[in-house]
Amino acid sequence: MSTTPLAERLRPQNLSEYIGQKHLVGKDGVLLKSLENKLIPSIIFWGPPGVGKTTLANIIAKQMGRPFYTLSAINSGVKD
Repeated sequence: MSTTPLAERLRPQNLSEYIGQKHLVGKDGVLLKSLENKLIPSIIFWGPPGVGKTTLANIIAKQMGRPFYTLSAINSGVKD
């Protein structure tokens, strides 16, 4: 049995599995067009927990072939 949390196992792996934010990742979404052109600007995702910020950032990193590091403000301090 996997020790990976269920939420992590069910996390969308690509934009076709991602639900919501159609104005960003939908058919005419600005973020989707940026990904297609391989040009991603600096982005800050802001919002309450559980809305998909980390998931979307992870999908972007995968599609761009970039490393993805998670840093949680809850588990880290200013020094990190």
